Amino acid sequence: MATAWGRAKRALANKLCILVPERQRAIEDGSPGREASPRPSAASVPEEKVKSPSVSLRRLSMSSSGSRSSKRVCAICLGGMRTGHGQALFTAECSHKFHFQCISSNVRHGNHICPICRAEWKELPFQGTQPADATHGRARVSPVNWAQDDGHMAVIRRLNHSYSWNLHDHFPVFRTPEADIFNDDEHIDLQSETVDNYDAVTGSVEIKTYTEFQAIQESVTQKVFAILIHLKALKSSDSVDSRAPLDLVTVLDVSGSMKGTKLALLKSAMSFVIQTLGPNDRLSVIAFSSTARRLFPLRRMTLIGRQQALQAVNSLVDGGGTNIADGLKKGAKVIEHRRLKNPVCSIILLSDGQDTYTVPSPNAVRPTHSLLVPPSILPGTGNHVQIHTFGFGADHDSAAMHSVAETSSGTFSFIENEGSIQNGFAQCIGGLLSVVVKEMQLGIECVDEGVVLTSIKSGSYTSQIDEDERNGSVDIGDLYADEERGFLITLCVPAAEGQTVLIKPSCTYQDTTMTENNQLYGEEVSIQRPAYCVDCKMSPEVEREWHRVQAMEDMSAARAAAEEGAFSQAVLILEGRKRILEIQAAHSSDSQCLALITEIQDMQERVENRRRYEESGRAFMLAGLSSHSWQRATARGDSTELTTQIHTYQTPSMVDMLQRSQTLMPSVAGMLNRSSPIVPSFSSSRPVRPTKSFSDQLASSGSSFQK
Repeated sequence: MATAWGRAKRALANKLCILVPERQRAIEDGSPGREASPRPSAASVPEEKVKSPSVSLRRLSMSSSGSRSSKRVCAICLGGMRTGHGQALFTAECSHKFHFQCISSNVRHGNHICPICRAEWKELPFQGTQPADATHGRARVSPVNWAQDDGHMAVIRRLNHSYSWNLHDHFPVFRTPEADIFNDDEHIDLQSETVDNYDAVTGSVEIKTYTEFQAIQESVTQKVFAILIHLKALKSSDSVDSRAPLDLVTVLDVSGSMKGTKLALLKSAMSFVIQTLGPNDRLSVIAFSSTARRLFPLRRMTLIGRQQALQAVNSLVDGGGTNIADGLKKGAKVIEHRRLKNPVCSIILLSDGQDTYTVPSPNAVRPTHSLLVPPSILPGTGNHVQIHTFGFGADHDSAAMHSVAETSSGTFSFIENEGSIQNGFAQCIGGLLSVVVKEMQLGIECVDEGVVLTSIKSGSYTSQIDEDERNGSVDIGDLYADEERGFLITLCVPAAEGQTVLIKPSCTYQDTTMTENNQLYGEEVSIQRPAYCVDCKMSPEVEREWHRVQAMEDMSAARAAAEEGAFSQAVLILEGRKRILEIQAAHSSDSQCLALITEIQDMQERVENRRRYEESGRAFMLAGLSSHSWQRATARGDSTELTTQIHTYQTPSMVDMLQRSQTLMPSVAGMLNRSSPIVPSFSSSRPVRPTKSFSDQLASSGSSFQK
């Protein structure tokens, strides 16, 4: 009875950091005859050991001379600390010893002072996997048969009290606070021959227009008359390999839920990205869990740069929570503080969980999800970059990831199958490595009197119509090589005789090598005004675009219904649109209609009930809406076959890169059995180039989303 009471009393004393004399311990244990080992008090510790800012930890010897008594008791668990039993012991700066397991658990719960003398420690014991590049001090622990540098036991130096600690999450462990300014990006040699070769690429734009009808009866005022303005970015270069260099920042989730195969496949996907980038492309990697850290600054992907990047990526370990906001904050800092800038820049964000650290202010003006995006890289700032987000698995916050992408003018992709991470990255990289046009803006000017703009169907692109309704514009931004955009505008056309000149389109843009704007004017769009119109058929191009726009609107309506729990209504909305498209496809056998039918049918199956919608329906629909609203390819669900993604605005460069990814794709079974890091071999410093034969075959087959 006395022993139980003594142990309970001492446990309470340890919790409150109260010193219990050794003699009193022996009495309460009911063993007055046992001689307790004397414990050094705080006063007996040499002053220089307590006040020294850098006190090394004593190495624990397994011989009897390493401690004053083999019967010493750990003040936390009250168990003996005897040598020669394979126990890891920790000697603090104040000279008190504890079981390493006990004191590291004590520290994890927020106790940063000695349980015996209450001395505040500058170096803390930590149990967990630490980064490979850590250079902080280690506990000098040498138990029997244990490695000298065991990766699961370390000592971390306490940071400034102003720094927020969360040791319970275990990752990442910082030895010192990171710098406030990331201006250490690797230098770009603008005079090198290689850069000149890459900068040789130039882009041009093609403008085509299609009117809804070729003519309108002269006596008729057409209140809604549609015109399709079709833009295509063309690549003009003497060298097929020339392109604009890229600055890429990848923000990767390495929280505890990314353990096992997920993390292995993420490393494989990043290895593919690193291997694909060229010597003038620069890469920086941000890893985040409970907090974020930059693995390395923007670094050129030369042979040495790629090898170092691979080593850093392969050193990643999982653990902790999910702090997306901190990851994006550091990624934005890399972009904002660059000394030199490559012509193309983007951020890729991948996460499989929900942000558990961002709490919006009660007076926040911006929506909750948009708070994740740092204001310094939003559109309208000098550092604006697109964030292409990848939601991974069934547990990610697809609404937040979609909002981050939408706010930054990027795309959201849904990676349902863990084996598809590399394919998703490959498709995105294929586009980023082929940017030929930047900062494009479409202008629309009405010509004849009485003709006014009534609407611009621009999806997620920012558009506006002037107060006089005679001019309008659409901000488009970047275009990849051979990428197309279609914008459906509606006009009010007054009655007139002979001919009516409707609009004159134009666009301004920069190619990837020039800073001044290029101006391009399209031909004036006019229609005939006969006394009578006979057999006027709608333009197939305009009709196809109307179906696409209306399908996108129905997808959005179905998603809104599903969010309110009206799943049967969501199914009916999609079913109605599918029937209309089936009728259209029966008459024209249009490939776009067939693709939309397949996509809508897949959405229907995923919104049948709440379980299906929350598992994959929401993410699948948001990825589809992101694709259609930006008219840019996104990954959706677990579809990885090239034939299923032809309709998703893919460019030849994307298709080629996706084909290469599928050829090099590691099997999931291989990931499960893999014990060594994923390090592809490089035969030279040349970047991976997609083959041209596949895209040529694709073009020759006539497969295209927009014609």
